[in-house]
Amino acid sequence: MGKGFFHVPVAVNEPVKSYAPGTPEREEVLLTYKDLYNTKMEVPLYIGSDEIKTGDTATMHPPHDHQHNLGIFHKASKKHVEQAIETALEARTAWADLEWEHRAAVFLKAADLIAGKYRSKINAATMIGQSKNIYQAEIDAACELCDFLRFNVEYMSQIYDEQPESSEGAWNRVEYRPLEGFVYAITPFNFTAIAGNLPSSAALMGNVAIWKPSDSQVFSAQIIMDIFKEAGLPDGVINMVMGDPVMITDTILASPDFAGVHFTGSTTVFKDIWQKIGNNIHKYKTYPRIVGETGGKDFIVAHPSSNPDQVATAISRGAFEFQGQKCSAASRVYLPQSLWPRIKELVIKDVQSFKMGSPEDMSNFITAVIHEGSFDKLAKYIDKAKKDKNAEIVVGGNYDKSKGYFIEPTVILTSDPHYTTMETELFGPVVTIYLYKDSEWDKTLKLVDETSPYGLTGAVFSGDRYELSKATKALQNAAGNFYLNDKPTGAVVGQQPFGGARASGTNDKAGSKLNLLRWVSPRLIKETYTAPTDYRYPFMGE
Repeated sequence: MGKGFFHVPVAVNEPVKSYAPGTPEREEVLLTYKDLYNTKMEVPLYIGSDEIKTGDTATMHPPHDHQHNLGIFHKASKKHVEQAIETALEARTAWADLEWEHRAAVFLKAADLIAGKYRSKINAATMIGQSKNIYQAEIDAACELCDFLRFNVEYMSQIYDEQPESSEGAWNRVEYRPLEGFVYAITPFNFTAIAGNLPSSAALMGNVAIWKPSDSQVFSAQIIMDIFKEAGLPDGVINMVMGDPVMITDTILASPDFAGVHFTGSTTVFKDIWQKIGNNIHKYKTYPRIVGETGGKDFIVAHPSSNPDQVATAISRGAFEFQGQKCSAASRVYLPQSLWPRIKELVIKDVQSFKMGSPEDMSNFITAVIHEGSFDKLAKYIDKAKKDKNAEIVVGGNYDKSKGYFIEPTVILTSDPHYTTMETELFGPVVTIYLYKDSEWDKTLKLVDETSPYGLTGAVFSGDRYELSKATKALQNAAGNFYLNDKPTGAVVGQQPFGGARASGTNDKAGSKLNLLRWVSPRLIKETYTAPTDYRYPFMGE
């Protein structure tokens, strides 16, 4: 099961297109955007070969134009979820028995479809349904999803290539079996690539999956299912259901054949799922695999030796790209007092230059937050900062939901390192800055480490190598993805495997071999060529 055959054509990052004015990809995606925007989409449940329209529906709306109706998606009842479980288990036998290179071929074809035929469509759907500007859609829906699919095949081949030593007269080999049962994939709104990767990574290793996308991502989830089907994924391997998340989860976790959950979402929901699995543990045929990436309160901390221009750009990009709705987005910043005047000047200049509006206008850097609940939460914390004596709005602070859920990128300055927006996960374009005395660098590193229960991403800026080393050690457990002199966002598959610990998840590193290992249950097979015929050993004498 050597990996060499796949190494060159598979493990290569998909090039990012520019979408600069006058480029053919820009014109194509704008035409596709208009077409999708004005076509009412109806998204069914996908259970085996059936596309089920239940009649119990919800509407889809662009966050940047919430009065516009994009169509509907159908919601599952408990019987549909039970049908999905049964269908997945029926499909498991043939899929798990299929040679690994044939499973690989399905997802490699899917990657090629995304890179080519479906590129503008999956990007446009992500722009419309999740309010991403074209660059954010391109690096997510097209490039990162292609990378997940291709690199996972490379990682699978590496896993299968790892075999034990054999002694004379015997052959030892490891069979990387899929889990005995089905995998439940729960995906978030913020990355189309995550939505595609969580069910497909488990499926690649021979598992079957039931996938529940976020209600706010169904518009592009439909395109993912279209791609998987065209790529030749057999019916029943990945089943997509939408609806009441508690009902769906409770029904799935009650099944004795539940074998694992692949999750990205909130810490509270993940802990609840873990607790329910624990309560049901005596029901299951096998101990379920629990893999999750959850919340974050990601940081930037700058040493007095830092380059202010670099730090300011890291704040502007790291906190505000995709409206601060990346799991890795910077939301708390620690700056030395000596650098603040210059960094403040630069950040204010950046934020005031941001254009905000529909992603169809490609001059816009900022678009809308995902839904009204998110908008209202962010507006509440911005209003609080306007009133509190220990906080001030440096720039931004406005919001408007009359047409779309627009929150102006907002920078809060606080004199309290434990101010609420330094500790509470907001998931939006709000970043809070605390200024420390230049002489209190060591104390500040301790503060950064102890402030948050999360441990997802973090960035340290310094021009002093000794201080970078010190910070790397002091913040060892504060971030699973740790960046030196760079913003804390932008992990690339194959380059920066992504995941955090503490309250940020199980750190199983999506986009790496480590993640795929969670979806197999190895079986050691020892074959002896000539078995003994006498129980006696030489030490026993005649």
